[in-house]
Amino acid sequence: MAQPTPDIARGGFSSSFGILAATLGSAVGLGNIWKVPYLTGANGGAGFLLIYLLATLLIGLPVMMAEIALGRSVRANPIKVLRTLAPGRQPWWLVGVSGVLAAFLIMSFYSEVVAWVFAYILKAVRGTIMSSDPAVTQADFAQLVADPRQSLLWQWLVLGAVASILIMGVAHGIEAITKKLMPLLFILLLLLGAVGLTLDGAQQAMQFLFWPDFSKITATVVLTAMGLAFFKLSIGMGTMMTYGSYFTADQNIPQTAVRVMLADLSVSMLAGVAIFPAVFTFGFAPSAGPSLVFITLPAVFSQIPFGHGLMVVFFVLTAVAAMGAMLSLMEVPTVILQERFTMRRSRAVLLATLLVALPGAGSALSSSVLAHIRVAGFDLFDLPDFVSSNIFLPSGGIAIALFAGWLWGRDKLQAELSNHGQLRNAKLTTVVFVLLRYVTPLLIALVMLRGLGVV
Repeated sequence: MAQPTPDIARGGFSSSFGILAATLGSAVGLGNIWKVPYLTGANGGAGFLLIYLLATLLIGLPVMMAEIALGRSVRANPIKVLRTLAPGRQPWWLVGVSGVLAAFLIMSFYSEVVAWVFAYILKAVRGTIMSSDPAVTQADFAQLVADPRQSLLWQWLVLGAVASILIMGVAHGIEAITKKLMPLLFILLLLLGAVGLTLDGAQQAMQFLFWPDFSKITATVVLTAMGLAFFKLSIGMGTMMTYGSYFTADQNIPQTAVRVMLADLSVSMLAGVAIFPAVFTFGFAPSAGPSLVFITLPAVFSQIPFGHGLMVVFFVLTAVAAMGAMLSLMEVPTVILQERFTMRRSRAVLLATLLVALPGAGSALSSSVLAHIRVAGFDLFDLPDFVSSNIFLPSGGIAIALFAGWLWGRDKLQAELSNHGQLRNAKLTTVVFVLLRYVTPLLIALVMLRGLGVV
């Protein structure tokens, strides 16, 4: 069977596997390695994961399908997509602007977290963080984030690596890299998971992960799981609409979205299998947040056979997971600059990188020379995280659901999801359409209100 060809005029993905790998790379990030296990640990284990799965079906999948369908229908950046589908004075194109702002805000602090990961690869290779005392690893991490030169240098190296990949284009850059990174991610996780299952705490960890205790499911747990499901699939920020614009005409959008969801969940589960047996075996706190990666796990690896090598593998794995998400985030402003201002791709990438590096410097220096700066009680690292996660992303997700469900309408949604009648999925489209119209916006609104402290 011949491989689908990309849109030559503006670039595109060249194969079905490339589409799946790139879309999955956008959804999989640092959240799979530490945030999902951390929230699982803090919210009762398997019961939380069950709610997370249900919320993914009701929130994440419908919006992902809608974004991809909208992007492919126009084959343009998010702002142009919404301006084309809602011409005149209708302000829907501002949703695309909101997505760009969200991507910039997220990249400003996310690039610094990824910078820590890259720094820890070198630390792991050197063995400087091999200690059974978490206080030692705590001090090492504190020293890293308090050093302005190291923080900026690693962040710039990360942004430079991402820019280099993006300059190569969609097929030769994003697709080519993610096709290699995603299989590597699964292989490394399987390796660490196999080691985890040999530890003394493996049975306790498996019960915690896969045997629900329904007494621990509260309203807070449900809302937290809903929020995680929404944010984990890279929706509400224009990335899926942008990637959708690169989809080939014969790509099965519902099938791709479901595969991405299942693969994303699998990565999260594998991360839990890799992490929790060690955490339970050595008595560390499963709800340690970022310190689960940068502080706790180096101490755990120091007590495991072949721990030095496995720790190197773990931080390489974490870097692999982070790169795919960064590529999708940076692609949103890149393609807008490229198409709106008719820039060459290389110039658009460099300008987008510079625009990210400026606020990113604030995040990088938020624990050192700019530690005294506070805005509404937040430092320069936490502020963009709070604003993007609690305002831009949920409002963007609500707007996309309402746009697809009420303005675009069922017939046009059906046309894209069925590849203009080639796929027989009318019942699926009806379910997605009803969710987008009535269910998904209300659930995302609850997530938004909780994030803002209203409920």
